[in-house]
Amino acid sequence: MRNRGVTDMTETIRTKGVSRRTLLKGTAGLAGLAAGSGAITGFPYVKSADAKVLRYLGTAVNEGDDISKQCLKDTGIKIEYITATTDDVTKRVMTQPNSFDVLDTEYFSLKKIVPSGNILALDAKKIKEFDNITPVFTKGETPGGKKIGGQGTAPWKVLYLEGKDSKKFATSATEFVTLIPTVYNADTLGIRPDLIKRPISSWSELLNPEFKGKASILNIPSIGIMDAAMVVEASGKYKYADKGNMTKEEIDLTMKVMTEAKKAGQFRAFWKDFNESVNLMASGETVIQSMWSPAVTKVRSMGIACTFQPLKEGYRSWASGFCVSKGVSGPKLDWAYEFVNWFLSGYAGAYLNRQGYYSAVLSTAKAHMEPYEWAYWMEGKPAEKDIKAPDGSLLEKAGAVRDGGSYEDRMGGVACWNAVMDENDYMVRKWNEFIAA
Repeated sequence: MRNRGVTDMTETIRTKGVSRRTLLKGTAGLAGLAAGSGAITGFPYVKSADAKVLRYLGTAVNEGDDISKQCLKDTGIKIEYITATTDDVTKRVMTQPNSFDVLDTEYFSLKKIVPSGNILALDAKKIKEFDNITPVFTKGETPGGKKIGGQGTAPWKVLYLEGKDSKKFATSATEFVTLIPTVYNADTLGIRPDLIKRPISSWSELLNPEFKGKASILNIPSIGIMDAAMVVEASGKYKYADKGNMTKEEIDLTMKVMTEAKKAGQFRAFWKDFNESVNLMASGETVIQSMWSPAVTKVRSMGIACTFQPLKEGYRSWASGFCVSKGVSGPKLDWAYEFVNWFLSGYAGAYLNRQGYYSAVLSTAKAHMEPYEWAYWMEGKPAEKDIKAPDGSLLEKAGAVRDGGSYEDRMGGVACWNAVMDENDYMVRKWNEFIAA
């Protein structure tokens, strides 16, 4: 996220909150730092009383101390992170719209947030790189022209509003945008190849009795249900019209399959956050599970074999973006546009690409990466040099190839997107019954 949906964790404000995608060194969730010393006199920089400050509410997907420091350096805007889980982010938008300025959230959350009227539609004409945003968001295809699966809340379905003050999604492009795209990814299962010792090619393997007591699925309903549906469909038990918008009967069927597997002892755990997934896999308690790309990378950085396994049925995808609280106006609204434009200008995109995500504006991110980095992360080529995280720690040694290959292969292989269903309340209730069973 991602992810998003962890309902029983305490929201942390300006602290190192573990949430959907707390990243490699835990830099997410820290408040932006003030500038250091300034003028040639050597005296400390004194902050003006009218300093540009933005309260940034999100789930840690796009956050990072390095990002906030660079933003302050480049724009004079101080970012104050308010880090929460996905469910709590949505609740805060619904109930406390004046408690934040900039919102970082996922596209699937928009079906809940937009009807509230608590966020402003952003003007695409004020976003310098808007026309360069990848067609993954605007057309549902890769830059190379591969059509992307649209089941679930695909971003292009909810990208535009009918008008400036509208609460309805537009069916074609307009000037008014719900979220300015920032980052996205294609998710699949993580495996321990050293412990499984055979090829894995299908989502159905998550329920293979061979892995009884060694499998795990994430306990975030809006995402877990999609992984469960991928498993059910891959097993040949049922073919969904739209995995991202199930009927009550389809939800019941999906949960029945998963509950039977749980009662048979298939699952070791149901993880809720990044660190849990890393610990389960690194310890060997699980050998196959729902996972996120940076979590797999983290396990590998520990010297433990772990693969983000491409599967024949495709990937489940997610996407995030920025919008603004309805309470923001005047100079602060100008700062918000300035911040969004800065975020898309390359530094942040390259930073997030190095953690396994994808930037919404590929051209600016590429300009901020070394050619060998771009070749590894985006083109699926063997690393010419060691691949390092933003903090300088070693992620992959020279010669390594990214799981799933190139950007075109991974995003072109997306089958569905995280979703809020028409029967969302019913789904969440049934999911929680499954976890408690």
